[in-house]
Amino acid sequence: MTRFAKTLTHSVAAGALLAAIGATAAEAGGFALREQSAYGQGMSFAGVAAGGSLSSMFWNPATLSAVMGFEAEAGISYIAPYSDVDVTRPAVFAQSQGDIGLNAFVPNSYAAYRINDQVVVGLGINAPFGLSTKYNGTSVVRGAGVAGTTEVFTLSGNPVIAYQFNDYVTLAVGAIVQYAKVRLTGQALPGLGISAFDDGDDIGFGVTAGIQIRPMEGTEIGLGYRSRIDHDLEGPLRTGVAGTFQVDSSGFDLPDTVTLGVRQRITDAFRIAFGAEWANWSRFETVTLTGAPAPVPLGFHYNDSWFFSLGGEYDFNEAVTVRAGIARELSPLDNGNRTFRLPDNDRWWFSAGASYQASERFSVDLGYSYIRADDTDIVPAAPFGTGPTANGPFGGTSDAHVHVISAAVKMKFGGPRYEEPLVVKY
Repeated sequence: MTRFAKTLTHSVAAGALLAAIGATAAEAGGFALREQSAYGQGMSFAGVAAGGSLSSMFWNPATLSAVMGFEAEAGISYIAPYSDVDVTRPAVFAQSQGDIGLNAFVPNSYAAYRINDQVVVGLGINAPFGLSTKYNGTSVVRGAGVAGTTEVFTLSGNPVIAYQFNDYVTLAVGAIVQYAKVRLTGQALPGLGISAFDDGDDIGFGVTAGIQIRPMEGTEIGLGYRSRIDHDLEGPLRTGVAGTFQVDSSGFDLPDTVTLGVRQRITDAFRIAFGAEWANWSRFETVTLTGAPAPVPLGFHYNDSWFFSLGGEYDFNEAVTVRAGIARELSPLDNGNRTFRLPDNDRWWFSAGASYQASERFSVDLGYSYIRADDTDIVPAAPFGTGPTANGPFGGTSDAHVHVISAAVKMKFGGPRYEEPLVVKY
């Protein structure tokens, strides 16, 4: 086995191990996980689809044009969410539910190799979606079968190939292989009592593609696409009155996303970046469980979401780069579809980060974000309100914020272009 093959194998194995540890705290719209890059974290992911780091390939595989030889990156984010939920309606059941969010780690791993002047191959391993909320045993909504424990876990492998036509245009395509596992407990179902869907899982497939353009020196524009992935989950449905059934689900359809990134060099030391992302969450409507005495529909009815970010970075010296960014995220949830299981809302991101170039071959990225959600109402179902059926007669509020700390290490080795100047600085 060649030295490159051994290094790639070890990097991929390490990434798979980290991703298997998994994180399940959703910190992007819906239950998507945006924390796939410590570099991007430091700028609220502004311009990440245009390049800047090897981990940019998650949003746009064409950013592999910056790879000179063999490069690897391994990162991890620690997410500390706080979501304080109160039941306010009906007044007789008014009660604090406490903090329902759970702290978690989100890992990521990337490796890429330039085969020749035109072709670069890469592999990313990530946890693109995740969620974990839990109501304790004294919670009124848990006792009523409105919400108990909610867990979503994913693990994704993403091999890609990029073709660099010249110094100005690069195109890339790739595949996505994704494992998903879902657990829902404490849900009242008609005729079945308070039930639990335990560890339903599936493997789904998708594609990714992207283009990177450098229209002039110092300007990079990237557009990336990650496709929808449909999961047909299989697992046991434990019911309160009718026993346990092995069921299948349809409709657990995760959204496709389109991400635009722009990076502009202002001076030799200062660059600004802009990003925009659209996620097709409106396709996540109804998940139907079949195999019980009658089909069980679980309604979600999400809306499409948007993410806008602006940031900048400054080379303090040859070894240290500092960066910061701000973002506004428009959630796929509103008063018409927000439930106690996921009381998500629009939010602001405030981020800062830094990179340290320890040597020609080794560097470290750090990133931090404070995320503040807007004041959030959870609306009862009709006839008490206009909220989703899953909330029953209960309404309430949620006060939420999140701290995210990310770190990554990067390594570079020899290859066809290793001795040539880098086109993009990172």
